[in-house]
Amino acid sequence: MPNELASRLEPIVAEAVTTAGFDLDSLEVQQAGRRQLVKVVVDSDDGVGLDEVAEVSRTVSAALDENEHVLASAYTLEVTSPGLDRPLTERRHWRRARFRLVKITPVEGAAYLARVGHAGEKSVRALVDGRIKDVHYQSVAKAVVEVEFKQPPAEDLKALTEDGPAENEKKEESK
Repeated sequence: MPNELASRLEPIVAEAVTTAGFDLDSLEVQQAGRRQLVKVVVDSDDGVGLDEVAEVSRTVSAALDENEHVLASAYTLEVTSPGLDRPLTERRHWRRARFRLVKITPVEGAAYLARVGHAGEKSVRALVDGRIKDVHYQSVAKAVVEVEFKQPPAEDLKALTEDGPAENEKKEESK
């Protein structure tokens, strides 16, 4: 029932979140005693602050109240932003992680660390072991942002902002 309810609520919540200027990252509905717990995770390219969470919460709450027939019970609304442990599964996640250090577990091979650059349609440009490489999204089994306690090295950021072929592009050009 909660998954069915979430799929019915999703367009209502997505419209409210979009109206507030954010992206709906996920929506979850769980039974919590006699109430439904509606958990909404929102994000944007500029991040989400506490004031924005409050604004989105008011907008979503109003939309849910207008469509109370869909919930048909009391609910608790929880609006939050994604945590650092959220996997990078969509292009926009990679775009928002630009210049961040990411642990990538490929479909084949060992996990490695990379600094994220430009997120393209099919791949992300990344700095891996001092070399620029295009990492195709379909080759990634899992990717998560690593916590860093200091600024990234300036030479890493410079390498990611320079235009030039990636290591795997150089190999294809020489063929």
